[in-house]
Amino acid sequence: MRIGELAKISGLAPSRIRFYEASGLIKSVERKSNGYRDYAPDAQWVLQIITGAQAAGFSLDEIRQLMPMNANGWQHETLLNGLKRKVEEIEILQQRLARNKAQLLLVIKGVEGKPEGMACADNAQLVLNRLRDEGVTTASSDAAPSRKKAARRDPQPIVPSQPS
Repeated sequence: MRIGELAKISGLAPSRIRFYEASGLIKSVERKSNGYRDYAPDAQWVLQIITGAQAAGFSLDEIRQLMPMNANGWQHETLLNGLKRKVEEIEILQQRLARNKAQLLLVIKGVEGKPEGMACADNAQLVLNRLRDEGVTTASSDAAPSRKKAARRDPQPIVPSQPS
């Protein structure tokens, strides 16, 4: 099938399909005598795998390493280990997001509960102290070791600075 037809049924732009081909994610196809690319019927299935894997958080390099260039090239252990590693990464991300959400909800509660007549700056300090007392970590303290140095310089969570 030609690239226009593949683009239509896959929902991808022809340029994206060409990009995947140039990146080695889909098999390079021979051109017909008229210069058109002629994709095999399984190209649609391969594109679905690629876009699904990207949506699940896989990088193009990870997809390239896990996906064979043909159906007979699947490496069971490599594929399984890569999938399990991605699940672990997702679980860590979910934990980090849950902590971030809890922190934001505490900040919202603190901002909404500002005592009448208290200056916004004083309330911001009160919110910061409350977060510190409750042991809420900053998003940057969960980051990779290379980012921890930056977190030590600025350990305070983000608090809205707009006047209330």
